[in-house]
Amino acid sequence: MVVLVLTACPAGLRGHLTRWLLEISPGVFVGHVPARIRDALWDRVVEMCRDGRAILVYTVRGEQHFEFRVHRHDWEVVDFDGLKLMRRPNSKARSSTLRPGWSSAARRRKVRNR
Repeated sequence: MVVLVLTACPAGLRGHLTRWLLEISPGVFVGHVPARIRDALWDRVVEMCRDGRAILVYTVRGEQHFEFRVHRHDWEVVDFDGLKLMRRPNSKARSSTLRPGWSSAARRRKVRNR
């Protein structure tokens, strides 16, 4: 089983994927294709996706019974003790460039606690 989710990809790519997969919702494709076809479809998605994003989930033998691939997505695939998980970017890491006490609320709090 293959599930492919596309976001902001060209219509030509969606048309190409409908040759092999069924589009059950806009940008969501499902189907059962051999591994060779799945890999060829993923190569085509990466090639044609441009500014869009894509996630491919497919069945494999193993403990989780599925694997996934991502292309230009905020979340990243991490291996955690043999399990593949999706890690969301840490919001604290993005805001770490701000120095402590930068907001007016922080300044008021500082004055109040003196």
